[in-house]
Amino acid sequence: MGYECTFICSPELETAKVEELTAKASKIIEASGGTIKNLQQLGKKKLAYNIKKFREGIYVYMEIDGPGSMVSSLETFFKVNDPVIRFLTVKVEPKKKLAAKKAEAKAKAAEKTETANEPAELPTTAAE
Repeated sequence: MGYECTFICSPELETAKVEELTAKASKIIEASGGTIKNLQQLGKKKLAYNIKKFREGIYVYMEIDGPGSMVSSLETFFKVNDPVIRFLTVKVEPKKKLAAKKAEAKAKAAEKTETANEPAELPTTAAE
């Protein structure tokens, strides 16, 4: 399965420590039978609201493949480490499946509008 994982580190952390956390996360992913497709350190950015009294955070983004057990062990790693102030892992569907679902939804919507536009038969009375 494909996943996207983003975690935010404390802005007070040195770049060497951020790289160390990223390397440890990579080892956990590989030990759990996963692979990293893409890894980006997005740098320090302003947060939308305070998280643990911080207005900024250092963002790290990863695209990873692997089993669900890998995600649980990775999230446990993030929970244990204090420099990680927030994380989010999302399951990503392949683009082919996503396109097929969109096409199916459009077909259903078109079918509903066609049936809604058909005139209904009016009941006839016995007096006529």
